[in-house]
Amino acid sequence: MRLGVFSALLSDKPLEEALKYFSSLGLEMIEIGTGGYPGKTHADPDVLLNDDAKLEEFKALIKKYNMEISAFSCHANPVHPDKETAKAYDKELRNTVLLAEKMGVSVINTFSGCPGDSEGSKYPNWVTCPWPNDFLSILEYQWEKVLIPYWKDFIAFAKAHGVNKIALEMHPGFCVYNTDSLLKLREAAGPEIGANFDPSHLVWQGIEPVAAIRALGDAIFHFHAKDTKVDKYNTAVNGVLDVKSYADEINRSWIFRSIGYGNDALYWKDIISALRMTGYDYAISIEHEDSLMTGGEGLEKAVDFLKPILIKEKIGEIWWI
Repeated sequence: MRLGVFSALLSDKPLEEALKYFSSLGLEMIEIGTGGYPGKTHADPDVLLNDDAKLEEFKALIKKYNMEISAFSCHANPVHPDKETAKAYDKELRNTVLLAEKMGVSVINTFSGCPGDSEGSKYPNWVTCPWPNDFLSILEYQWEKVLIPYWKDFIAFAKAHGVNKIALEMHPGFCVYNTDSLLKLREAAGPEIGANFDPSHLVWQGIEPVAAIRALGDAIFHFHAKDTKVDKYNTAVNGVLDVKSYADEINRSWIFRSIGYGNDALYWKDIISALRMTGYDYAISIEHEDSLMTGGEGLEKAVDFLKPILIKEKIGEIWWI
């Protein structure tokens, strides 16, 4: 396993400045935004795909700081019911694949997306319960008419360009938000669908990350190191479904935290060990979205916390048997 970072944390800095800082912390891998919600400050496919000199400059910078790209990330909603919005996101995702092909990167991170409830919808409609029966009709439309056909077509495009790992972040608000929904889409669309496993979005749903890791097994393509703290007092009153601003920390049922500020070291050691048991030996990419800390302090605390926890060496035969 190698410690990495999602560069969106320093979107206000030039790529070289970000790389220099990340390298100084001992980070080995970098996940770079290429469109969608993370933006494309550090890697704009519209530029890099059309300017060979800029592409070579980009490659040289990554090499200069001894970093490896773990994934290109274009978190977006390519099945948005607004056709123009969906078209724009789809284009950014496909450009991400084309850039990954040029860079020899096999993993792209994104969301499954969420359609509306019908062809005439204006906004996404995330269904969370099976009754009244209207909701089941919505789910049937979303999955059979939109989601599965879209991802089958996208997989064919990605495979034709050397990208065979489409890592979906399980995130509430989108059709793939938990273990079952990830595996459902993987079974329907193909083994190229997997998870960008981010515990922070699972914890507040009541999902145990270790159990989900074991259930997903080799369907885990990428990993986000990000924590969540559930406020037991606010949750006791209002439950975990919370639409308050992320800036209203004291009143929310849960908030994102830097690694170690949501759950303790043993909790994270169990997660790392579960990843090792299921064969995952790739990036542990820190995503910092802790509103109680600056980007620098939160990242540096996460690095210090994770370094002694990661399992780095490959194992051979069990020597005591």
